[in-house]
Amino acid sequence: MAKIFVDTFDDELDADILRLLDIKILKVLERHSDAKHPLTQQKIIDYLAKDFNGEICDRRSVSKNIRSLKDAGINIISSKKGSWLVRDFDESELRMLIDSVLFSKNIPTEKVQSLIDKLKNLANEYFSAKVKHIINLPRLQHSDNAQVMTSLDILNDAIHAKKKVTFIYNKYGKDLKLHPRRTTPYKVSPYQMAATNGNYYLIANTDGYNNISHYRIDRMTEVTMLNESARDNRDQKNKIEGCVGGLNLPEHMAQNIYMFGGKSIWVKFWTREFMIDTIVDWFGKNFKILQSADEKILVEVKVNENAIKYWVMQYGENVEVTKPETLRREIRDMAEKIMQAHS
Repeated sequence: MAKIFVDTFDDELDADILRLLDIKILKVLERHSDAKHPLTQQKIIDYLAKDFNGEICDRRSVSKNIRSLKDAGINIISSKKGSWLVRDFDESELRMLIDSVLFSKNIPTEKVQSLIDKLKNLANEYFSAKVKHIINLPRLQHSDNAQVMTSLDILNDAIHAKKKVTFIYNKYGKDLKLHPRRTTPYKVSPYQMAATNGNYYLIANTDGYNNISHYRIDRMTEVTMLNESARDNRDQKNKIEGCVGGLNLPEHMAQNIYMFGGKSIWVKFWTREFMIDTIVDWFGKNFKILQSADEKILVEVKVNENAIKYWVMQYGENVEVTKPETLRREIRDMAEKIMQAHS
């Protein structure tokens, strides 16, 4: 039999029942309301009956419980048109979060669906109709590595605790399955995790080396946090190349556009003005325009030495490296080898 809540709330009313009605009204507001869809008291009563097996109450009960929810800190707005719940995320923010998960290549397919469902539950019923593109999920590329989420948890804990980690690092074989690159686990001091170019990376110092390395997290398995302290990347006596005084993440990401290993160098190149958007996309605003003439600009930027070669090749005739001369020669040699391969 449905519970009947009348307008005679008093001190003798069972507190558990009162809280139960609070929760049910909050659930109705979560599912069915927003600024475009405010709910009148009668509409809330109707939804209570529909959503909770014939639950019945009157308007005064609704009003009293909404005031109680507001007093408890729930952000509910009431007007002449009705009441609605103000959410932590608006629809555009949720859409961006869902698309970030949907188009991530690093998250296993089954976990992608689970995360999207959780994000959708932060909105109301009207939002689901606006994200129908999610039906394309099975056709999108996602990670084959079911350990990704567990690895993220362990790495996050290790970075916070400043402990080293070990892991098996994998690569795809001709069977299109992941296989260990070597039998011996990698041992590193982890500093940060960062997403770039559609992939998620661990930024770390590998034991036995004096530089920064990047590892694809979706290629890592058997991640284990050790009780051994990580190498201090702020140690001035035992400096890590590319990490002097600690890891500056924005600067590091701007210099390491492909997350290759190796050092960063200062590079000058001529390019066309229409390439400025592209340069900002890759390097942020961490570059200088030294000269400008005839719709061409001379750019100076500090960037990973290996990555800049492939970046220049990517944009071909629109980029001409002037300094350093060694880099200019290496790019020319690469171009000649490409020509020979395609002759």
